Amino acid sequence: MHRQSVAARARQALQSKPRASQHRKTRGRVALSNNHRAFRHELHYITRGGGRPVILVHGIAASHSEWGHLIPDLAACGYHVYAPDLPGHGNSPKPGDAQYYQVESLLVQLETWIESLNLQEPPLLIGHSLGGYLGLAYARDHSGEVRGLVLINPLYSPRQLSPVLNLMRKRPQLGEKALRATPKWVIQALVHLDPSAATQFSPQIRQQIAADYKRASPNIVYLTQSLPDMTASLPLVKAPTLVIWGEKDLSLNPASFPELVKLLPNAAGCPIAGCGHQPHLCKHQEVNRLVLEFMNSAAVAR
Repeated sequence: MHRQSVAARARQALQSKPRASQHRKTRGRVALSNNHRAFRHELHYITRGGGRPVILVHGIAASHSEWGHLIPDLAACGYHVYAPDLPGHGNSPKPGDAQYYQVESLLVQLETWIESLNLQEPPLLIGHSLGGYLGLAYARDHSGEVRGLVLINPLYSPRQLSPVLNLMRKRPQLGEKALRATPKWVIQALVHLDPSAATQFSPQIRQQIAADYKRASPNIVYLTQSLPDMTASLPLVKAPTLVIWGEKDLSLNPASFPELVKLLPNAAGCPIAGCGHQPHLCKHQEVNRLVLEFMNSAAVAR
């Protein structure tokens, strides 16, 4: 049998109609099986709590650790939390070949992992940045299989990217070399470029952000190069959606988030003053409250 490329496999999955899930019980890691080697790697994830399922998807160059403030509150409120490390991030495998790092491929792998969880009801998805992009795409392609969406400073179009990120998108080799060569302490210092970081981020959070950057595969810079613009398909996302964003985001254009709220048919927006790209770390108590209020709302809790 002819072996499909990563992109061909991804396109086939993205173009097909939602299908019945093929479930497998797992404990902490799941092997993603497919004819192509890109889908055989194990995906590391953590689980906490019990109850209705909630899936947390982190952003680029991060890990499940970025949800450290939200996970305990969700578990305490009776939710079963699943938080994966995306391929190339955290404790998940980091293939050395740049061909693995395509957004469509990540979406197929996320889809396969969710199928493996054998969930008894549709999950609520919470995504930050790139995780928001994946959450939007999953909800678009699996209408009726997502209870709700929470998007935190979500990526959905290359037009949102800052000049620096846009340069890395056009010339990913530069970003790859920079990520390989930059010492951890420099990355930790660069966290202060976020206008909220100096006053709102604890030393532990800054250290975690820097550690996640350094343990991520340098090839993750190729993800932005393979980023399809989702703007035209956003009206297909029918799930109840809450969009939260920091008003001082330096990574993505803050004006793009109110635009997203208008394009989604069932969305509400909530800006967070004084925060940049990571309001769930900058003002986690406020963000956690907004998330739980949304999850307990009539549209989502039914």
